[in-house]
Parts: sequence; C-alpha cells; structure tokens
Amino acid sequence: MTRRIAVSGTASGIGQALARLLREQGDEVIGVDLRDAEVNADLATPEGRAHAVASVLELSGGVLDGVVACAGVSGPTPLTVRVNFFGVTALLDGLRPALAAAERPRAAVVGSIAGIQPADDNVVEACLDDDERTALALSDAAVERGEGRRLYPSSKTALARWLRRVSITPEWAGNGIPLNAIAPGVVLTPMSAPLFEDEAMRQVMDKAVPMPLNGYASAEVIAEALRWLVAPANSHMTGQVIYVDGGAETVLRGPVY
Repeated sequence: MTRRIAVSGTASGIGQALARLLREQGDEVIGVDLRDAEVNADLATPEGRAHAVASVLELSGGVLDGVVACAGVSGPTPLTVRVNFFGVTALLDGLRPALAAAERPRAAVVGSIAGIQPADDNVVEACLDDDERTALALSDAAVERGEGRRLYPSSKTALARWLRRVSITPEWAGNGIPLNAIAPGVVLTPMSAPLFEDEAMRQVMDKAVPMPLNGYASAEVIAEALRWLVAPANSHMTGQVIYVDGGAETVLRGPVY
C-alpha cells in the first residue's frame, strides 16, 4: 500500500537520501525545503512554517502516514535555534492532525550527538517554553559572549527533551503516533563538508565525536534508520533518541546503567 509521507530537508543530505529510499519502496513523498521541493518554504520564520504546514495539508488532502523532520542547519548563530527547534516543532505540531487521521501514522526527527554536549540551559528552557523571542534574544547574547558554539547543541538538546515530553501525551501517543529521533554522529553531507576542509578542525571534530565503529556515516545510513522509525512495523517505540553514531555516545558517556 502506498503511504504518503512529508519530509523536510529533501533538497540535500539526509532528507534527500530518505526521500529517495521512500520513493523507491513506492511511497509518495511531499518534500519541504527552501527550494527544489514540492513545498518551498523557510522553516526559520513563522510565516514560512505556516506556509509549509498549509501547503503540505493541501497536497496530502489532510491525511499523512508519516512526517520526518530532517531540515536543519549548523553554525554558531541563532538561525540554528530558529530552524532546528522551532522549525521542527512547528512543522510537527501543525501536521499532527493529518497524522491522527491516518490508520498507522508515524513521526520522526533528526537529533544529534551534539545533544549530549554542553548547551546553554537558558536557551533550552526558552525553547521548551515555546518562547521563540526570548530564545533568540538569549542566542544573540550567547554569540556576543563568544559562546555561539553552544547554540547547535542547545537546539538539539531542546528538541530531544521536547520529543520525550510530548511523545507520551494524548495528542501523540493517544492518537497512536510513535514519535522518535535518530541522533547521528558525523555524517558526510553538504552541511558537514566544511569541517573536512581544515585538518585541524577535523582533528577537533574527531576528538569531540569519536566514532570507533566504521567511522563517518553516509546520509543513507541515517536515512535507513529513519525509514524504519516511520515504517508500519514500528508500533510501540516512542520518545526514544536513537544514536546512530559509530559508538560516539557510548565512548563519551561511558557505561551508564
């Protein structure tokens, strides 16, 4: 049976790889990205998010079998918070009624190993309070203090905490919608390409994200994991952040029981 799945970030990287895998298995994909997608929208802005939701609902007829939020950015700027947290949560919240209308709906997001790295607690709390104005003001202040590097981990930390909070609510679990995340380590995508151009930066990255199992991952590796999360077979896993990171989380956190 053909399933209809909305995927953000389909113009490149993980989102593009996932869209290809889903289409190859016969699913219909409604891609969302800045350009080169079925829906062209800027998830960094409230207006762009509203346009994305309305357009996907129109194209889907108000029924979606899956939603996967892959769109994201990195960098020491408030844009990471705008896209990686508010862009993702607004898209999922806006499309949740269409998921609830399906027989076996599934949803997933892309987290990051950065979610276990030092974050700005105030930015994280503002995100979880759904206070974008304060989150962005705090992000600007972090950049001014020279701590912009904490904004990407903050966006992914907040996303993981939001996911765990809402996944078991009546709106999600009560409507039979599993909601999970894949947290990659270093993935070979256009977003990460600049990290490999400087050998010193690459050494810093390898120390921050050690991946003893098979090294860096391709976008297809992460896409395969996301594909399973939104497959009909995943009926009982929810609220989980699954590290597909070559062992990085285990190395960094150690034997936690």
